[in-house]
Amino acid sequence: MNKPLKQHLIDPEVCIRCYTCEMTCPEEAILHDDNNVVVDADKCNFCMDCIPVCPTGSIDEWRVVQDAYSVDDQFGFMELPEQQEFSQTNTEAATGIEALDDAIAQLLAEAHQGAGGKAKAPATASKPTVNMYTLGKPATAKIQGNYRLTENASDTDVRHIILDFGDLKMPVLEGQSVGIIPPGKDEKGNPHLPRLYSISSPRDGERAQYNNVSLTIKREENGLCSNYICDLEKGAEVQITGPFGATFLMPEDPQAHLLMICTGTGSAPMRGFTMRRQRTTGADNGGMTMFFGARNAQSLPYHGPLKKVPASLLKTHLVYSRAEGHEKEYVQDRIMAEQDSVAKLLQNPKTHIYICGLRGMEDGVDKAMTQIAQSLGTEWVTLRDEMREDGRYHVETY
Repeated sequence: MNKPLKQHLIDPEVCIRCYTCEMTCPEEAILHDDNNVVVDADKCNFCMDCIPVCPTGSIDEWRVVQDAYSVDDQFGFMELPEQQEFSQTNTEAATGIEALDDAIAQLLAEAHQGAGGKAKAPATASKPTVNMYTLGKPATAKIQGNYRLTENASDTDVRHIILDFGDLKMPVLEGQSVGIIPPGKDEKGNPHLPRLYSISSPRDGERAQYNNVSLTIKREENGLCSNYICDLEKGAEVQITGPFGATFLMPEDPQAHLLMICTGTGSAPMRGFTMRRQRTTGADNGGMTMFFGARNAQSLPYHGPLKKVPASLLKTHLVYSRAEGHEKEYVQDRIMAEQDSVAKLLQNPKTHIYICGLRGMEDGVDKAMTQIAQSLGTEWVTLRDEMREDGRYHVETY
């Protein structure tokens, strides 16, 4: 009789197919097909290098099995299998699994510092469509618009890209992502993997009732896909996969308060949330609060439009770390400056927190929230995990 073993799996419902784990794995144990990203049990040595780079927590799944699920088995998963039930009579095997559990727990505790963690969608969120278009069968969209959002004098080139899908269905929700496939092949002669970009428009289109989707893309030096997409002209065709993402979604409850914390292009889903609220809720709404960080006003995407959103809907804190004539300020600094109002939001059972942007921001935000939670007589880690379990805490950083 084979000993039971611990197997590392990936949740296909939560995974956004960003392929970061595959590119990170030193054992080449992670691979993909048109549908799923999976872990080869014969190669995985539980090094945990893939855990902290996953933006959704979908990588953090484990099962005790008598026989490992094969790669082909996992390619066929539409959802994760339930934990197998079997009689455990082998004391040595049980002890081995317990020891492995302890080791994994320790590694996870270290790896999850700065990771988004395992998230749940809000209870009232609409059901998302996921992985409708794949590497083997991508959608073709046309560039309907390519507009620079940052001033020409800024050294940050951020673009607002509008994709027109014509008669092709592309059902998306705010907070989801799509993949863009750059043309050409990599150094191994393989087609390039898609690069994931958050949708910055609401579900009914960049223009209401039009079948178009907008993205917020920053041109990165030597960035293969960002330079490709930022240079495309109106009318050019582009290959798209997705949509992806089943947890970083907004609640449909109009009385929910959205606390949004973002930097740079992490503002993309927040724009989608804001536009959705503008189109669907009136004066009677739970409100939204945004802490938005950038180097300066010239490099902050959507600076002008944000100032036109009614204060009755959105309270905006624009925070600059390199503004001429001003001291450096980061989003966590402004959160602490507004700690009384943030404390009230943490006590509100209808508050949903969304954090999106550079991974480095998480630590500062966590420290600020820790201090604010302590002022309320509670521990931030406990409160955060309760909110996450309740579908009210969401992180996507990169």
